[in-house]
Amino acid sequence: MPRQVFFYDQPERFVAGTVGQPGSRAFFLQASARGRITSVLLEKTQVAALAERVEEVLDEALRRSGGQAPIPAVAPVELVDTAPLDLPLEQEFRVGTMALAWDAGDGFLVVEAQAVVEDAEEEDAEVTFEDEENGPDMLRVRLTGAMARVFAKRALDLVAAGRKPCPFCNLPLDPEGHLCPRQNGYKR
Repeated sequence: MPRQVFFYDQPERFVAGTVGQPGSRAFFLQASARGRITSVLLEKTQVAALAERVEEVLDEALRRSGGQAPIPAVAPVELVDTAPLDLPLEQEFRVGTMALAWDAGDGFLVVEAQAVVEDAEEEDAEVTFEDEENGPDMLRVRLTGAMARVFAKRALDLVAAGRKPCPFCNLPLDPEGHLCPRQNGYKR
């Protein structure tokens, strides 16, 4: 089956969001432009890693350009997006591999999220992000420096908004408490 590449060049919106209660949330990346919405499912750790890496790539691009790249040092307050995910929320695929690149010529961050490869034979193959006709589906988004900073801020805030950590073991606390290994398994 031919791959689908969902491409957004400077989308109206590119956000990470969740559905569900802390402890059982589903995490999504969502891009939208001109009435078209693409949502892909991923893990909380993938959201955190992506946001942290976006910040690192932007900081490095800014440093290498001597401060001349069109990248703000922090997310512009007027662009911060706290709205929920757009509806309808239809998962296109589950994210397996992600890649980032700074396009210095055009001044854009390129984010690519590729679908999980289900076939074990394909898993051993080298990961490529070329537009092969039969490769896994992919979401590709080109963001300005400001939009990328806003994405990273929201994603990091989203990850931090989960369950509070136990003050003893740092594992997440459920509303019912948890068996704390630092307390010899006594429920807190």
